[in-house]
Amino acid sequence: MDASLPREPRDASVVVARDERDQVALLTSRFPRHGGEFLFLPGGKMEPGETPEQCGHRELCEESGITAESLRPLGSYAITLGFTARVHLYLAQQLTLGPQQLQPSEADFKLMWWPMRDAITAATEGRFLLQGGPLALLLADRL
Repeated sequence: MDASLPREPRDASVVVARDERDQVALLTSRFPRHGGEFLFLPGGKMEPGETPEQCGHRELCEESGITAESLRPLGSYAITLGFTARVHLYLAQQLTLGPQQLQPSEADFKLMWWPMRDAITAATEGRFLLQGGPLALLLADRL
C-alpha cells in the first residue's frame, strides 16, 4: 500500500453500560491534543477476525472491568463519509463488575457511574470528544 494514501479506519464498537438503578458507566481521560479532559463510553476498534459484538464485550471489559450477559444493538453508523468504517453502538445490561484491564496508553482512564439524565446533559454540553458516545446514550435512553 502506498504510504501517502490514508489508511482505511477499522470499525469500532461503543457500549452504554446501564445498571438497574439507571446509572451508566462513563470514562474520563485527558486528551491534550484536543484541549482537555473529556468523557467517553467504553469502546474501541475491532481486532482482526472480531465481530462488532465481540469487540463491544472486549472493550467494555478492558476499559471498565464490566462484563454483560448480552449486548443489545443500537445501530451502526458511518464514522465519516470518506471511509466505509462504521461505529457499532450497543446497550449492555445485567452487568457484573470486575477490575479494569487497561493498556499502558489507557492508564489514566477513570471509571465513574452517572445517572443517565446527567450523562445526557453532559453530552448536550459538549463534554464528550467522540460522537459515538452521545448518540449511543440518546438511543439507549429511548428504550
